Amino acid sequence: MGEQKRKEEVANSTTFIFEKRNYQFMLLGVAFIALGFILMTGGGSDDPTIFNPEIYSWRRIRLAPAMILIGFGIEVYAILLNPHKKK
Repeated sequence: MGEQKRKEEVANSTTFIFEKRNYQFMLLGVAFIALGFILMTGGGSDDPTIFNPEIYSWRRIRLAPAMILIGFGIEVYAILLNPHKKK
């Protein structure tokens, strides 16, 4: 009888792995990744026979990939963050 009651208690209690703080960091990471991809767009030419050197700008070569990597780092941190840890 006691074993059946414990199984019912475990089945009735729903706990989430992540909490509000985890989701906030995840949204921040997604925002960084999206901003990085937005910064990477453009620089093309309408005519394929004309070369546009704007494709090699500092924003597209350095800044945008750095933003994407920072976003992925924030995502890893959000997943590994333990909100139940006592301070």
